[in-house]
Amino acid sequence: MFSKILIANRGEIALRILRACRELGIPTVAVHSTADENAMHVRLADESVCIGPPVARDSYLNIPQILAACEITGADAVHPGYGFLSENARFAEILEAHGITFIGPTSDHIRIMGDKIQAKTTAEQLGIPVVPGSDGGITPEDDVHAIADHIGYPVLVKAAAGGGGRGMKVAQTKADLDTAISTARAEAKAAFGDDALYMEKYLGKPRHIEVQVLGDGQGNAIHLGERDCSLQRRHQKVFEECPSPALNDAQRKNIGEICADAMRKLKYRGAGTIEFLYENGEFYFIEMNTRLQVEHPVTEMVTGIDLVNEQIRIASGATLGIDQQDVTFEGHAIECRINAENAATFAPSPGTITHYHPPGGLGVRVDSGVYQGYKIPPHYDSLIGKLIVHGRTRVECMMRLRRCLAEFVVDGIDTTIPLFTKLVDNQDIANGAYDIHWLEKFLAEESQKEQ
Repeated sequence: MFSKILIANRGEIALRILRACRELGIPTVAVHSTADENAMHVRLADESVCIGPPVARDSYLNIPQILAACEITGADAVHPGYGFLSENARFAEILEAHGITFIGPTSDHIRIMGDKIQAKTTAEQLGIPVVPGSDGGITPEDDVHAIADHIGYPVLVKAAAGGGGRGMKVAQTKADLDTAISTARAEAKAAFGDDALYMEKYLGKPRHIEVQVLGDGQGNAIHLGERDCSLQRRHQKVFEECPSPALNDAQRKNIGEICADAMRKLKYRGAGTIEFLYENGEFYFIEMNTRLQVEHPVTEMVTGIDLVNEQIRIASGATLGIDQQDVTFEGHAIECRINAENAATFAPSPGTITHYHPPGGLGVRVDSGVYQGYKIPPHYDSLIGKLIVHGRTRVECMMRLRRCLAEFVVDGIDTTIPLFTKLVDNQDIANGAYDIHWLEKFLAEESQKEQ
């Protein structure tokens, strides 16, 4: 096992990793920007190192500074969390070159799955169902209209190096295609420095279903069921649940085993998530995230398996200590992402938390690094915490969630708690009858009511 782990992240996920390390008896190092010197994970870590000013590129994305922090403190492993450098293949390579373990997959697997064109090709070769689309990227020399005609309208043009909805445009008809491509190419270049695009079938009312996998890099792999992440705003997940209300046991077992088998073939190491669009009983691969997901707690609540603990064990060289038959699914879990944003306009709301009281009780978990008096900086993602609830059934889980939202107090800033209060009272949500477009339609209707 490792002698000391450096946590190359901030906020709730840094605290989550620190807690896992504590339970394993491993000392921790927190790195932080000057804006985060009073962060909870910095206060609780065994050691802390300031790695730069507030701007992420000069601190949390500053590889030389993080490497120097490892050398100063003697950390022999780095957990990247999610975001920042968690899917940076070069970062993983640099750490390994200096004899420091990257707690995650190999740099080769990060690189393969980080390129959406190569990821789709690899997934297809591994037996994972994919969305019908172009054979590789589309270039200015390609007959894009012929490709789109072959796929069938509407089509989705996507950035190969993309994420978060940037560089993604829909062409409903042939007349829309040229504009969609030129706009997507410009967005991709601006956002990622890479204007490579590909094209695939646009699905009208799909759900977003993802499968959690674990592999030990030695050919052993399992799945830990699926999560439904269909409630999204601007392609950003807002509300996640496990299991999905859209699947039956046979479907989840089938897609889970397809994913686990693919990871065995790939000899994947660590935790990963294979994401799908699901429509009319069919799964279509969209991407694989080679890291811990924001929504991982709902899987932990249902399976009882600590994913961060498993990441650390596997990275230390241990074989997978869990067989598929050891994985059991108990009850239902839901996560709400609590952001420091206005619930109606989604404008960021940095500032000082004047009162803070998280909910509690049976089956309740709050992952957050904030506290009363904490000043939320304006420099980073607006996620300040996650409310996760578990119940024996989905109905019990929803009732518990409603109670917890009423208890949750965060004063001094705006949060998205009022949005979730509305959602738990909505009949579509109660019935589990929603797709990836549902939330934006709901928000548009709510906006019209207020005008």
